[in-house]
Amino acid sequence: MNWRAVFAIVRKDLKVVLQNKGVIIPIIAVPLILFGLLPWLSVFVPSMVNIGGADMEELTAMIANMPAGLRDELAPYSIEQQTIVFFLVYMLAPMFLIIPLMVASVIAADSFAGERERRTLEALLYTPTTDRELFIAKLLSAWLPAIVVALAGFILYAVMANAAAWPVMGQIFFPNLMWVVMTLWVVPAAAGLGLSSMVLVSARAQGFQDAYQTGGMIVLPVLLLVFGQISGVMYFSVWVVLLLGLVLWGIDAVLIWFGSRTFRRGRLIARL
Repeated sequence: MNWRAVFAIVRKDLKVVLQNKGVIIPIIAVPLILFGLLPWLSVFVPSMVNIGGADMEELTAMIANMPAGLRDELAPYSIEQQTIVFFLVYMLAPMFLIIPLMVASVIAADSFAGERERRTLEALLYTPTTDRELFIAKLLSAWLPAIVVALAGFILYAVMANAAAWPVMGQIFFPNLMWVVMTLWVVPAAAGLGLSSMVLVSARAQGFQDAYQTGGMIVLPVLLLVFGQISGVMYFSVWVVLLLGLVLWGIDAVLIWFGSRTFRRGRLIARL
């Protein structure tokens, strides 16, 4: 394995990403909205609830219908604090996974489809690297930025969540163990899922938009997790997060194995 050639391709791809507004804008804007704005909006939820009225009763009933483990986690807090913890710690946890998925998908969509649009794919395919080295380089080009953006988003969210909720919580309550496990275990796997599927799509797509739209369905499982928490079917506990990460890593392994077996630069050259 010629790692010098691999990282040369990675550096070149990252340089292109930083110069591409169509790629870099969503990578910056979406985390800022999710992790910078939503925590401040969430603190207004308790103030908008009519204390002692029907709205508060509905909120209490909703929490009462949550799984027993989640009710135990919320039990030490007042009803106003429970609302904030429920939204900021548990409800938004699945949405956090959208970030590594989105970043990896956007960059991976640009990996080959974008090269074809910029008419640089032919030069790339004739570089002195093996198919395996080229495939790994394209994976790393999307995986590494996704991890960095997700970690930066996690730090931003921790600061904003504690700052926004301080008048009600009066203490640092975020992150908990579940979020730490999710960030270190599930986020890299989610990024791997986004990039491994999108590289396969991008290698066959005619352009960046075509590849990104085709691979957009990858966020559907995350939306199902969000709806599962809203409906009370499940909640993100440490064990659920560990199991989710294990499943995602297994899917990643299969997709990467399949991609490495089927990726051949000769097929890409034939499609130029």
